[in-house]
Amino acid sequence: MAKFEVYQDSKKEYRFRLKASNGQKILASEGYTAKAGCMNGIESVRTNSQDDSKFDRKKSSNGKHYFNLKASNGQVIGTSEMYESSSGMENGIDSVKTNAPKAPVEEV
Repeated sequence: MAKFEVYQDSKKEYRFRLKASNGQKILASEGYTAKAGCMNGIESVRTNSQDDSKFDRKKSSNGKHYFNLKASNGQVIGTSEMYESSSGMENGIDSVKTNAPKAPVEEV
């Protein structure tokens, strides 16, 4: 089962990552100074992941594909891993759409 993992990074900022049932990371957040902000970010992912227009599909300078999930205000909530192909990226987006709404939160 997919899950959100909440953790503190080396700078003591709170971050979350959405992991698929196979353990692969499909979306990662930026750092939050407060845990409450991080939890709000997760709720924003749950809501915004259901709107395809909130997924900003990108291509990096090295030719790999990735996406950002944006909130209604245009702020990036989470960024995907790099994918070799656009079809891989689309599969990642589908996984976020499917898993984010009901994924439990686990602190690690």
